[in-house]
Amino acid sequence: MLTWTLIFLVIAIVAAIFGFGGVASVAATIAQIIFFIAVALFVIFLILMLVGYRKLTK
Repeated sequence: MLTWTLIFLVIAIVAAIFGFGGVASVAATIAQIIFFIAVALFVIFLILMLVGYRKLTK
């Protein structure tokens, strides 16, 4: 999932260099949304792992 974030970030940077402001803005927004979804999923799975580990050790 972070690969897609990097792809859209590169697209945004290249579009900004060539002067395509609209495309750069959209690509940067998509990259930002995907990044925050990836962080949220990481936190959720980390919490689930810790809860599951505590149940196994008791």
